[in-house]
Amino acid sequence: MDMMTLWHLNGWEFAALAFAALLVGFSKTAVSGANTVSLAIFAAVLPAKASTGVLLPILIAGDVLAVLTYRRHAHWPTLWKLFPAVAAGVVAGTLFLVWADDGIVRTSIGAILLMMAGVTVWRRRTADATGEPDAVTTRAGRAKARSYGVLGGFTTMVANAGGPVMSMYLLSAGFRKLGFLGTSAFFFLIVNTSKLPFSAGLGLIDADSLLLDAVLVLFVVPGALLGRWAVNRINQRLFEQLVIAATVVGGVQLLVP
Repeated sequence: MDMMTLWHLNGWEFAALAFAALLVGFSKTAVSGANTVSLAIFAAVLPAKASTGVLLPILIAGDVLAVLTYRRHAHWPTLWKLFPAVAAGVVAGTLFLVWADDGIVRTSIGAILLMMAGVTVWRRRTADATGEPDAVTTRAGRAKARSYGVLGGFTTMVANAGGPVMSMYLLSAGFRKLGFLGTSAFFFLIVNTSKLPFSAGLGLIDADSLLLDAVLVLFVVPGALLGRWAVNRINQRLFEQLVIAATVVGGVQLLVP
């Protein structure tokens, strides 16, 4: 695999990756979507394609910590409705990658994220505030789950950028903090783990990448603990604003050449 190993990183490069790993842990237990910054850092320090293979095990480590923390708050009816649509999105993303170059992929996803952030802000301002998520048994609830699921599968396949998509879906569905974090934790643990064989088959995960992961994962744990401490001190309105802001930042990063 064409990438720098642990031994080829200078101090600043390693520090940047360590901060990105810490941010992964924080995003998984506090502000989902903030790890779009981590995606950008990894892609800047490492070769872009190789960076996705290095980042995937780190994301999974964060997912495991999030599941251990919020496992009692997952909304399984939503998850079961999402998974078939996500699978369809992964297939669509694969077909898209057959002909699209990196520039088209980045621009498309960045535009989608910004559009969804705007739609979510509009929906949250015009909808009545509720304490429960949208019912996924209704026609509208099923349609929303399918559309966001396809989009989430598409973006996670082409750029590891499914987090902001699902953040926008869970916010638009009316999830509160703990339900949001518990549902997204199980969702991404299952989805990211299912991607491991494909990444390994493409040569994006090997002994060198796993060695780098073994060191960087040590920074995921304090990030997750920091997030767990912070989430109890963030009110619901600020939580939603931070998630949307992180999504906008991620979208803008993808649009910038």
